[in-house]
Amino acid sequence: MRITPASELKDRCQKLQRLMQDAGLDAVLLLQNADLFYFTGSIQQGVLYVPASGEPVYMVRKEYTRARMECGLKEIVPFKSPRNIPEILSDFNLPLPKKAGMELDVLPVALFGRFRNVLPGCEIVDVSNLIRTVRSVKSSYEIEIMKDAALQVEKVCQRAREVIKVGMTDLELAAELEYAARKAGHQGLVRMRGFNSELFYGQVFSGPDSAVPAFNDTPLGGLGVNPSVGQGPSYKRIEANEPIVVDFTGAFDGYLVDQTRIFCVGGLPDLLLKAYDDMVKIEQHAKQIALPGIAWGAVYDECHRMAVDMGYAEHFMGSSGAQVSFIGHGIGTEIDEYPFIARGFSDQLLEENMTFAFEPKAVYPGLGAVGVENTFWVAKDGLKHITFSSEELVVL
Repeated sequence: MRITPASELKDRCQKLQRLMQDAGLDAVLLLQNADLFYFTGSIQQGVLYVPASGEPVYMVRKEYTRARMECGLKEIVPFKSPRNIPEILSDFNLPLPKKAGMELDVLPVALFGRFRNVLPGCEIVDVSNLIRTVRSVKSSYEIEIMKDAALQVEKVCQRAREVIKVGMTDLELAAELEYAARKAGHQGLVRMRGFNSELFYGQVFSGPDSAVPAFNDTPLGGLGVNPSVGQGPSYKRIEANEPIVVDFTGAFDGYLVDQTRIFCVGGLPDLLLKAYDDMVKIEQHAKQIALPGIAWGAVYDECHRMAVDMGYAEHFMGSSGAQVSFIGHGIGTEIDEYPFIARGFSDQLLEENMTFAFEPKAVYPGLGAVGVENTFWVAKDGLKHITFSSEELVVL
């Protein structure tokens, strides 16, 4: 178990403070678990108060003792409710802010109201973009943790080779792979920022079920075990000559990676074999063009155009009518971070040490889905693999 070094936390807070100063903010108040972990090294319940300059103050309601053990920041204090904030700020000679930022993309309205009431006259604005911008560029410390998470998904692939057999259900396969990941140190939680975005380890399904669309903003959905989940593996039994999708998220010491590999028993129809090879070609092209300074949207546009030219206009990144407008997503402490390799992001540029998963997939209703996904970090000379399992179609 890693404890985030104080030097990492200091650097992250200072990067945020520079963006705050440019935006004319007096302070930022952070409450969401992923953001608390990133900026404090802990998720103990409370609020991190980041002034535009000077030391941040981590106000902890529960559990203060654990926060003292886990957090490397200098100032950690107990508090009972938002009503205590003005008094705590006074203790640290910090004035009440006139303009402050909060995570309005994820903060519940009722909780926002409680904080607004204790900061009278303060203009509160959304700072989710600033936070996600800081988080998008990873340190070498973070990338090394993600490499450890990649070891988990390699073990998952190894286990898939051992246990897949005709007649077992998708749910049974998922349970085998989740067990292997858990034994390899998987933290059991996969965080997503989007509202109602829920995921458990990943997506494991076979044949026609892998092409079933669902509510989630992903190219693949799956039937799931019941309507309250509405995605992922079901009780469908694996058959020969159909694609078995293992789209799995590794999660270790707070950081995630995403990887997809395709398995089958006996082989696949020629249509799916060609589609799989073409998806790998699209990934290889992305590795050549995704350089620092290139727009996120430009990578999407060129790879999407390549898929259309190959004949996949109705099948790329989802079945017709359920296609998503991205091919890649940032990943770190959450699975949907910046950068978005997506339509419309023409002004946002790739930077060195950004990390993202790239996942070209072809979907055929009634037949199944194929594709590949890897997590990369952006280097000066292009993309470098974090996930590393063999990309060859696995025929059992």
